[in-house]
Order: sequence, then structure tokens, then C-alpha cells
Amino acid sequence: MKIILLKDLEKLGYKHDLVEVKSGYGRNFLIPQGLAMIANPVNKKKLKEIIKLDEAKEAKRVGEYQEMATKLDGQVLKIKAKAGTSGKIFGSVTDIQIAQALKDQFSIELERKKINIQGEVKELGSYTAILKLYKEIAPELQFEVIAD
Repeated sequence: MKIILLKDLEKLGYKHDLVEVKSGYGRNFLIPQGLAMIANPVNKKKLKEIIKLDEAKEAKRVGEYQEMATKLDGQVLKIKAKAGTSGKIFGSVTDIQIAQALKDQFSIELERKKINIQGEVKELGSYTAILKLYKEIAPELQFEVIAD
């Protein structure tokens, strides 16, 4: 079954991509959830118009994304976590905590789904996360987990 994605989906594709999925997955999950629509000729024509409108909106935002990337370049985000004497933290650092720290320290609001942490963060130390701001703009963010 061919569908048109209405949102970015991990391991499937980006918004407005034409992809092939199993019929049950498309019919029972993607379409009812509003994540995709059937790729028939009428919807393909609508898609061209929607893409033009979205590209105009995104073109305006690309400058914003570039500004965010340059603002974060070389910066180290500090995240406080409760830790034991051995350096292991209680729980782990998640994308939610990174999004909150970005908002607090740099006044940057970012959706948590755009933050991709490399590996698991379960000890004090320095780590890297990739921010998927736009298709071509994905800066690396250095963050340090310190004891609270």
C-alpha cells in the first residue's frame, strides 16, 4: 500500500514522503492516527500544493534553525542529577531533561522528539546529543551530567 506521510516518522520517512507500507499498518494505524493518507491521484495533487506551502514556511524557519545551531556551537549544557558515591546516577538522563535544560540555560524551546541522545546516560560525565532541527541542520550538542 502506498501512502503519503503527514509527519516525520522514525524508520519510515520524512513528512510528505511517498512510502510503501503493509496494508494493515497503513489502514489500521497510520491513517486513523492522522500520520498518513492514501497515495491516490487526488491526494498526490493536493500534496504538491501542501509541499509548496510548507516549503515557504520552513524556508522562513531555516534561518531560525541556523541561528540556534550557531548559538549552541561550542556550548556545553549542564544537567544536574542525583548520583551515588560511585558516580552512577539514579535513573538516567532523557531527552525531556535536555529539552528543559536548553530552555532554562539558552532560552531555546525544542521538541523532545528532535533530540537524539547517543547511548544511555547513566553516569556522571560528558555526553553528546544530536539535535534534528531540519533535514540538513543537525548540530551536535555537548552536555555534561553533574552531581546535584
